[in-house]
Amino acid sequence: MKSHPNKHIQAAIEYALKKGWVWVRPGNSAHCFCRLRCGNPEGEHRDHQVSVWSTPKDAENHAKQIVRTVNRCE
Repeated sequence: MKSHPNKHIQAAIEYALKKGWVWVRPGNSAHCFCRLRCGNPEGEHRDHQVSVWSTPKDAENHAKQIVRTVNRCE
């Protein structure tokens, strides 16, 4: 897994991974850095996922959004 160039978003990715989420390689989208998906042991929650953008308009808000999505899944 490569690291995100923004420290706030990278911290949010690491938070998600510590909570058991899975880092998924992006598809063909040039703007998507990766996708984070819930790694629930009973089967992945397909509706619990979030795209991580390479260059969001406001990186700190995007990082907060990632953390909120992870916390909603608990």
